[in-house]
Amino acid sequence: MPPKTIQVKVKPNSHYSLLEQTGEGTWLAKLKSPPVDGKANAELVKLVAQHFDVRRAQVSIRRGASGRLKLVQIADA
Repeated sequence: MPPKTIQVKVKPNSHYSLLEQTGEGTWLAKLKSPPVDGKANAELVKLVAQHFDVRRAQVSIRRGASGRLKLVQIADA
């Protein structure tokens, strides 16, 4: 099976961490971490891995590492 790719809109500096699917097939990630030194990206990878029940090594940010709109790839086990 090919890897799954999802589009994620990130909101850093939130009061809690949350990953939820929005209406048009995109996802919203609220992250506690600030967008500094890759902290928000690391938290996003961890959150996506927990949600899809995969290892962190199977999750990668394909596009948008420095922006709020990201393409995240989830590899199959």
